Amino acid sequence: MTERSADQMTAGASYAAAGVDIDAGERAVELFAPHAKRATRPEVLGGLGGFAGLFSLKGDYREPVLAASSDGVGTKLAVAQAMGVHHTVGRDLVAMVVDDLVVCGAEPLFLQDYIAVGKVIPEMVADIVRGIADGCVDAGCALLGGETAEHPGVMEDGHYDISATGVGVVEADSVLGPDRVRPGDVIIAMASSGLHSNGYSLARKVLLDWGHMDLSGHVEEFDRTLGEELLEPTRIYAKDCLALAAETDVRTFAHVTGGGLADNLGRVLPAGLAAELERNTWTPAPIFSLIAQRGRVERAEMERTFNMGVGMVAIVAPEDTDRAQAILTARHVDNWVLGTVKRGEQGTGGAAELVGDHPRF
Repeated sequence: MTERSADQMTAGASYAAAGVDIDAGERAVELFAPHAKRATRPEVLGGLGGFAGLFSLKGDYREPVLAASSDGVGTKLAVAQAMGVHHTVGRDLVAMVVDDLVVCGAEPLFLQDYIAVGKVIPEMVADIVRGIADGCVDAGCALLGGETAEHPGVMEDGHYDISATGVGVVEADSVLGPDRVRPGDVIIAMASSGLHSNGYSLARKVLLDWGHMDLSGHVEEFDRTLGEELLEPTRIYAKDCLALAAETDVRTFAHVTGGGLADNLGRVLPAGLAAELERNTWTPAPIFSLIAQRGRVERAEMERTFNMGVGMVAIVAPEDTDRAQAILTARHVDNWVLGTVKRGEQGTGGAAELVGDHPRF
């Protein structure tokens, strides 16, 4: 049996000695509280500090349906931790959750985050929450609460993981989905802001491990450092999509995340219908060609791993195409007609296929 040291026997065991600093946690709350208070809505009841967040479902809803989504940011966090920049991944977290909610037409109401850290560094936690609050403000939802958990011995100091769950609401007769899609419908692409929050395990392997590129090194194609390019926040499309659904006949949306454009669009196509997507309608941003060239990544693998420049897709009635594009353009969302919905083989599930070649890639 190993004897305890004299210090241990004198002082006894404590939570702090075991690696959990309650005082640091309280300091983190003090620092991020002003940010969290910015991200609110009139329906929020009470304030920070309760055991549960309360949200009153006000409004003239006829038959409200709640929608829920949970997600994280993935290994993009490794880049943030290496760069010492933590607020941008907070925005990523919000985007990954609320942009899933809006696919069915749901307005994001509130979000709750979960931050797991090896050691609570109050300023770092406050930066993460600042980014989450910024994202919630952009999405129009409240940051209703969350949890910061210290995991000494399980996670290294300075390392963290973040996730969140969001809840939205949509009228039952306004739920968007595959049942609304018809042959002849037009597919409109909304440009991504970059890699968003998918494919970072491959991107890091190719650019950092194999390519030995420096995150702080300037890259001419980006006109900024590699780290700044990789930390570009995921675009939040929630308000753009809701504006589109309010003013045009939107059948459904598709949030382009893991699995790429074709797979995610296929998820919102009904059986017997197919989509043909024209690569010649856009040129992917330089970050995609850099990864493909440096890693000799085949096109099929690139398109299954990354969004390739398309972050969200709207399927609209053909007569509303021009109006839909005008709305998105007015909201400063780069967009273009990507393809159309056609009849597919009977008895098969909905499918999307990319055809042709990009103008430059």
